[in-house]
Amino acid sequence: MFKAVLLQAALVSVAAAVAGALFGMRSAVSVLVGGGAYLLPNLLFVARLAALAASGRASAVSFLVGEAVKLAATVAILVGAQGAISGLQWLALLVGLFVALKANLFAFLLKT
Repeated sequence: MFKAVLLQAALVSVAAAVAGALFGMRSAVSVLVGGGAYLLPNLLFVARLAALAASGRASAVSFLVGEAVKLAATVAILVGAQGAISGLQWLALLVGLFVALKANLFAFLLKT
């Protein structure tokens, strides 16, 4: 599970580097914020799920509650970023979010 999160971080970093090279630092920061808005809650979700699985307390309910918290945290980070970061480029932010979301499919193809 942690390999998939590392793959997400790597792909978001590559997308930010490409955005920075092509469109400037603002775009790179926006891509990082977009990817980080999903990456950080996902990392916490994976850590919590791994701890529950290790203790034998993992269940479908704990999974669904974790997913709901992860989605709420992602939305909260995106809303907070809008007010906290001036000059945020929403298209680049959405690209970063999209890369982080689709990295899971790439991880599935690599069988991590």
